[in-house]
Amino acid sequence: MEDKIVVYSTYYNPIEANIVKARLEDSDIPCFLTDENVATINPLYNQAIGGVKLNVFERDIERINTLLAEHEFELEPESTNTVDEDKILCESCGSNNVSYGQATKKRFSWWVTVLSFFFIVYPFKANKCYHCYNCGHEFK
Repeated sequence: MEDKIVVYSTYYNPIEANIVKARLEDSDIPCFLTDENVATINPLYNQAIGGVKLNVFERDIERINTLLAEHEFELEPESTNTVDEDKILCESCGSNNVSYGQATKKRFSWWVTVLSFFFIVYPFKANKCYHCYNCGHEFK
């Protein structure tokens, strides 16, 4: 009887694919990954190649389904509902969905704009501030 190798599942995260592969190998189920190196070295090609593929023997599919179903696992860490005192809150709406980065409204100061226009270069120094993603308010 000839054993047929099939693609059992596809993962866009090589780490997740290796976790599932390790779980199968621990249960003595032979398997291997394809396109893992391409997805690891250049993640931008991941969409083009279709992700990292987990290949198994066709005869093991039922055993794999039961193994992964009984050991349903989460790859994301459990979120803790602790309040962080260092979290910046928006001055306008009070949201904590705030990050620090390049300003979008008043990006360049007047002297940077004048110097950039004089030397015919792109502005070299941008202002930074906190930006609220809920209401769009920017503040220092």
